[in-house]
Amino acid sequence: MSTQHLSEQELIRREKLTELTKLGIDAYPAALYPVNNNSVNIKQNYKEEENKDQFVEVCLAGRIMSVRDMGKANFAVLQDGFGKIQFYIKQDDICPGDDKTMYQTVWKKLIDIGDIIGIKGYVFTTKTGETSIHVKEFTILTKSLRPLPIVKEKDGEAFDEVTDPEFRYRQRYADLIVNPVVKETFIKRTKMVTAIREFLNERGALEVDTPVLQNIPGGAAARPFTTHHNALDVPMYMRIANELYLKRLIVGGFEWVYEFSRNFRNEGMDRTHNPEFTILEFYVAYKDYEWMMDTTEQLLDKAAIATNGTTKVMVGNKEINFKAPYKRITMYDAIKENTGFDISNMDEAAIRQVCRELKIHADEKWGKGKLIDEIFGCKCEPNYIQPTFITDYPVEMSPLTKKHRSKPGLVERFELMCNGKEIANAYSELNDPIEQRERFEEQTKLMERGDDEAMFIDHDFLRALEYGMPPTSGIGFGIDRIAMLLTNQHSIQDVLFFPMMRSEKADD
Repeated sequence: MSTQHLSEQELIRREKLTELTKLGIDAYPAALYPVNNNSVNIKQNYKEEENKDQFVEVCLAGRIMSVRDMGKANFAVLQDGFGKIQFYIKQDDICPGDDKTMYQTVWKKLIDIGDIIGIKGYVFTTKTGETSIHVKEFTILTKSLRPLPIVKEKDGEAFDEVTDPEFRYRQRYADLIVNPVVKETFIKRTKMVTAIREFLNERGALEVDTPVLQNIPGGAAARPFTTHHNALDVPMYMRIANELYLKRLIVGGFEWVYEFSRNFRNEGMDRTHNPEFTILEFYVAYKDYEWMMDTTEQLLDKAAIATNGTTKVMVGNKEINFKAPYKRITMYDAIKENTGFDISNMDEAAIRQVCRELKIHADEKWGKGKLIDEIFGCKCEPNYIQPTFITDYPVEMSPLTKKHRSKPGLVERFELMCNGKEIANAYSELNDPIEQRERFEEQTKLMERGDDEAMFIDHDFLRALEYGMPPTSGIGFGIDRIAMLLTNQHSIQDVLFFPMMRSEKADD
């Protein structure tokens, strides 16, 4: 980076780095630093009444977040990977001899907020009752060349917080430093994923990996990202779903498989959509969608408790309860309940007319299934705040789903709605290879009409089905959306470490 683009503060920090080098101090040492404790453990376990007559020696490392200059002594705050702790640093402790360079020059003039240091000393309690570290020795571990945004605190409460989304999402590393609550969101997300994985493993499911680069983007109705394999000289697609590969494993004899997969869809971005996202899919032989609804309730109950200690979560000003049982309603009944229209026996032309009356956009390229999906998405989906299973979808909307055993024209499918959005989608899987081929061919006709989200024909998947796939139920969970609910976040960008952003200028 050319220095002409640096701010005054950045230039001053580089000058300080030069001064440290002249003093023979390596601002980026490679040596092991012997950390033996952390901020939270010290504050939780140090008891003044038990330890006041003895020195509890500690060695910590972290980032300087604030300094109160008191001349020959300072109070400062160190932030490590667990939290923050105050430390006290005094000239005569750091420099017991005649040479006061380490304090007067290095500490007072060349150290900045944001620098990472190691401190050695003992624990004590200040007159105001704050557990602190009395520093006897400090070591520079990393010189920070870019100043942090300053978050002010008063009486332990932060104010003037850094809230600019452009800064927070683009520079997540800095966001995590200055907004500690952000770290808690991602810790909760990890607890949630761990609980789900434990739930599946305890029941005998096998975690697997399937291809991200695919010859055919199958398993969902979505627009893929395209790329090119140079060695093979063939077009390739980023995975939009892992469904068809997991079903191949069911054909191969595994009876319960799952995968946390990174999927990619070349579509719009908003507060609930990111082009790269995480889906959990699992498939279980000899089960159906009724069994899957029961299992879904159990899984989300466990995930909510593991994340927050309760099945009840606050999402904005709404309380959502993941405790079973959840409401169940068919898609046609949901549309009738929310619009007054019974479309269960309507053809495409009649449903298109309903869209006009409801003032819903109905593209001429769309078939019956897409029109129904648009009605439900616009008029019904936002109304389901508590977890609700929407069941028994029209066959036109579900090319990979088994026909309903007792309701002609429908399939055995459900979507789980919560807080006005879909968070899971499940089927009794279609395992008839002849019917599956016919469904794919119907998708081809939609593609010819211009529907760029219609499915490709996957001939290898059809070949796999011809070997025989047992009756199977499968489901996909939107992990990012569930994380939003369980951490009370309004935007998907707040539960992704590095959400998609527009490119910035090279000099920024």
